[in-house]
Amino acid sequence: MVKGANVGLAALSEDVGSVMVSLGWSSATGEGDADVSVLLLDGDGKVRSDVDFCFYNNPVAGNGSVQLLGKTPTADGSEDRISFDLDAVPEEIDKVVVAASRYGGSRFGELDDLRLTLADSAGDGLVRFAVEEADEVSAVIFGELYRRSGEWKFRAVGQGYASGLAGLATDYGVDIDDDAAEEDAREQGEQEPEQGQGQEYAEEAPLPEPAGQPTAPARVPAQATGARADDVPAAPAQDGPAAAPKPARRPRTAKKKVTLPRTTRKSLADNESWRSARLFPVSALKSDRERETRATSVVLSVMAQVPEFGRRLTAGFGAPAGRMETFTEVTLPHGESPRRPDGVVRVERAGKLWTALVETKTNGNALKPDQVQAYMDIAARRGYEAVITLSNDVALEGSPLVDVRIDGRRKHKVALWHLSWAEVVHQAQMLIRHEGVGNAAHAWLLQELLHYLQHENSGCHGFQNMGAAWVPVRRGIDDETLCQGDARALEVIENWERLVRQVCLRLGGELGQKVLPVQRARRGSDPGARRAELADHLCEQGRLNAEIRIEGTPGVLAITADLRTGKLRTSIEVPSAEPGYPLSRVKRLIRRLAEAPADLHIETLVDGPGAGPRGTLERLRPEPADIVPKDGAQITGFRLSLFKGMGSGRGSAETGFIRSVDEAVDRFHAQVVAQVEAPAPRRSRSEEPTG
Repeated sequence: MVKGANVGLAALSEDVGSVMVSLGWSSATGEGDADVSVLLLDGDGKVRSDVDFCFYNNPVAGNGSVQLLGKTPTADGSEDRISFDLDAVPEEIDKVVVAASRYGGSRFGELDDLRLTLADSAGDGLVRFAVEEADEVSAVIFGELYRRSGEWKFRAVGQGYASGLAGLATDYGVDIDDDAAEEDAREQGEQEPEQGQGQEYAEEAPLPEPAGQPTAPARVPAQATGARADDVPAAPAQDGPAAAPKPARRPRTAKKKVTLPRTTRKSLADNESWRSARLFPVSALKSDRERETRATSVVLSVMAQVPEFGRRLTAGFGAPAGRMETFTEVTLPHGESPRRPDGVVRVERAGKLWTALVETKTNGNALKPDQVQAYMDIAARRGYEAVITLSNDVALEGSPLVDVRIDGRRKHKVALWHLSWAEVVHQAQMLIRHEGVGNAAHAWLLQELLHYLQHENSGCHGFQNMGAAWVPVRRGIDDETLCQGDARALEVIENWERLVRQVCLRLGGELGQKVLPVQRARRGSDPGARRAELADHLCEQGRLNAEIRIEGTPGVLAITADLRTGKLRTSIEVPSAEPGYPLSRVKRLIRRLAEAPADLHIETLVDGPGAGPRGTLERLRPEPADIVPKDGAQITGFRLSLFKGMGSGRGSAETGFIRSVDEAVDRFHAQVVAQVEAPAPRRSRSEEPTG
């Protein structure tokens, strides 16, 4: 396209409900970079509020319809990707502006081959636009997506702003704090290195050191934190050496171990605007590279300093129990171009070393097969035991995240393992909230780690995108055009399974109990065949189904997402084995659900064919006899269900599908399952019903 031209997306492809926009550039030194931003504008050409300004500190906007996916290296530079779920863009938004800006006095004239490409949900390229004459500007509008008569169109703009991002944002109604903007500009000009330059590191400021273990050399970049070495908060004094755990016993809560208090202490701050000092600050994170570097260093450091935590994350990978050291910024030879894995973990026991290379991704970025393959080859040549990948994605049985080639001629075998950020958070929660760690310093370190990983800027939020197939599959179910065997349905099933596994990890970490997905399949069945069968059911019925088992609960929690009606159903079947008359059983159940929501649906389960009576808790409280079977059928239990609107977006934003599933499960467990688990209130003999 040429500057000023426009085109309707529907004329280019049928799969434009969701599109991917990529902004790219290159530089002679390979160090030039820019930050991408997106503005969502209403009919007046202004943002509705500052949340409609999508940039590195606010990577998701428009109810999850716009997501910054981060940078991807290319052969001659880098490319920034932005995902647009056009079907989910709020109706009040008429135009979406795609721009980029440079910092620290840099200009776009220092970059070459400025370009925008637009691809449909299938990945087919539809539009390419080259931006020219941007020599003296520090911000550029590459293009616009806008609505016309219910159709989305794209316009090639190529307009520059000498006033930079602040001038561009102000023109569209974003409030800019002048003092903050000046300070930010000053920091960028004085401190921040260009992408690709070597970063300065703080002098090693050791974390609290367990007795008998040296401080690991994994460090946090000084530039990333914005603090000097002597500004790092001091760790609290240790209570003493950690007690050696007994291998035969691993109690859920040990008396001699430290967990976080359930209630927080009263703050000494004058007001709520004061922020606690943090060991791992997140305010300076701007690019995916910075997020990956910081996250790797933070996690590896805490693994080395808290033996219980390090052991939790490596035991499943075949690592021995021993002295652990972790490293970052390691250079390893690999042909003509050395490789730099994000980290290395080494464990020593009885004079032998176990070594794993670590490759990290944050902010939803996918692992690169060529990178992982290179690390597998290096590990095999050097006699290392494993390569560990760490990303937002969740691995599935029988469906590897990265396909690697194993050279059968090598005698030394290297294992490839994957960790999700959700698993890291889960293990930290289990230790400091439920099972305990060696001393108060270890608990404090894990709490700082949790605060960092759960912060919106860290990029370590676990699985948070249902994928490019989500919108086409949902649309195909609506218009009944989705056919069995469609590969997009299988992709949705795989991502649904990832989401359910992540729900189990999150809920288990909060409750301190085992929470596992239930697979209704014969032992030994092929996971791929099972998912293909579920994909066919999705095409036929339009529903996603899952079951999770929570330790200590009376039944299995079922989740159903009906893509035809847009409703989520959470339910549990409670057995009724107590003695007594049918009406007495019903009344005991309703008393137990005294704090449950009024819209809870209760269905009586009966022995034999047919369904029992049902009703809402609001109606049954004054008339419990309404769900007693009139034909005298024997009551075997009750099904309790809550319904909730399903999020439409494929992401984890406020109105996204992932967020709605999390909220539905949390509400159902807190307001229904927890009520069923609790013992029924005791009643006097005079209050006991006689019917």
